[in-house]
Amino acid sequence: MSQPGHALTPERILQRLDWQVIRRLDGLLQGDYRSLFYGFGLDFADLREYQPEDDIRYIDWNVTARMNSPYVRQYVEDREITAWFLLDLSPSVDFGTVHNQKRTMLIDFTATIARLLTRHGNRVGAMFYGRRIEHTIPPRGGRLQVLRLVNDLLRAPRLPQAPFTNLAELLYGAMGAIKKRSLVLIVSDFISQPGWEKPLALLNQRHEVLAVRLWDPSELELPDIGLIVMEDAETGEQMYVDTHDRQFRQRFRQAAVQREAALEAAFKKAGVDVLSLSTGDDLVRAIVRFATLRQQRRH
Repeated sequence: MSQPGHALTPERILQRLDWQVIRRLDGLLQGDYRSLFYGFGLDFADLREYQPEDDIRYIDWNVTARMNSPYVRQYVEDREITAWFLLDLSPSVDFGTVHNQKRTMLIDFTATIARLLTRHGNRVGAMFYGRRIEHTIPPRGGRLQVLRLVNDLLRAPRLPQAPFTNLAELLYGAMGAIKKRSLVLIVSDFISQPGWEKPLALLNQRHEVLAVRLWDPSELELPDIGLIVMEDAETGEQMYVDTHDRQFRQRFRQAAVQREAALEAAFKKAGVDVLSLSTGDDLVRAIVRFATLRQQRRH
């Protein structure tokens, strides 16, 4: 991965991804991109009573309440899919080493999936979130749309520290803006004020939602490197800590484990699959691993 910045052009980034990522994915997935997405362009067709083998995500809760019996929505496959990227560009996404920031992985992942989708005649759009929904790109197809998406990501400002991100604003905004059933990819580190879990579940009732969770290994475990200054990426608050202190490192690790467990529980409750992307991951391997798990789950 390369460091994002104005010196890099969208064309160069896309050329690099075509050679280093997409060609490898073509060989490993053998063109079967449906393994990445369950509802590859689905339109609502009908309702019927729930059967034990049905996917509970397709239960229509409003009809179920009226009929006192569970009903599921049925869909027919459409040839075209509309995908929306909900992109978290809040200050914590700039965390990481110089060449492996979460923002770098966000750009590479978004450009790769957008390229794969548009190559097969589908449309992609995006919502950029900083302190609020700052910018929206309406869905369109073609390579020029991918270049526009990458260009706008490169030009997106790195925000100074601010009060904690509120992802609920992004998710509720998406619910109001995205009318047709779509594939929705939420690319974020999910470092946010609480309250995003409910709109995530609601969004997943209307659309096929995939959470792409960005993280850096140093967020989970502190190395033993002596006295350092730690800064909250969201608020800018700083404090000195002694990483030689084993008990402090253990408390840090314990808090990280609890945070991971809470995130996992929130995603599971919302019925949303998660692609976990570390700043140190090989993007191709991470995507193929995720596609394989989804295929196994379907069978």
